[in-house]
Amino acid sequence: MDRTHPWRWLAVLGVLGIAQGFADIAPPGPWDSPSFSRGVLGLCGLVCLYLAWFRYTFDLNGVAPTMDRWKNPQQSWINVVLFGLACLLVVKLVTWLEYDAHLPEPTGLLVTLIGCLVVLNGVYVGLVVQGPFRLHEEE
Repeated sequence: MDRTHPWRWLAVLGVLGIAQGFADIAPPGPWDSPSFSRGVLGLCGLVCLYLAWFRYTFDLNGVAPTMDRWKNPQQSWINVVLFGLACLLVVKLVTWLEYDAHLPEPTGLLVTLIGCLVVLNGVYVGLVVQGPFRLHEEE
């Protein structure tokens, strides 16, 4: 891949946006709530990280990982599902071990959302490439 779509700056901004959520340095902003400002900056960081991943993975600007952009969906869909399930397992473990007290409040909710969306995407691709939604080639 020739990586013509820059992704590094988005990754740096994403890491900084998420990292500030663990520190209490956000200004109160016009809404007079530093915790809300931390949340907004953290969400912007997540968006930047996602866009950086997308540009790095697919070598183009965009937001939707449609099947036509996958190189080998017949084999990689299961890795996508496993990653999503790992996200859900991490949230469950963090909650069960009571480490969530050390994380920003909506962390579990956001990681659960990401995990569910990733599992949904992977299962859909699996159903299309190997399951009942498979398109049969005409002979």
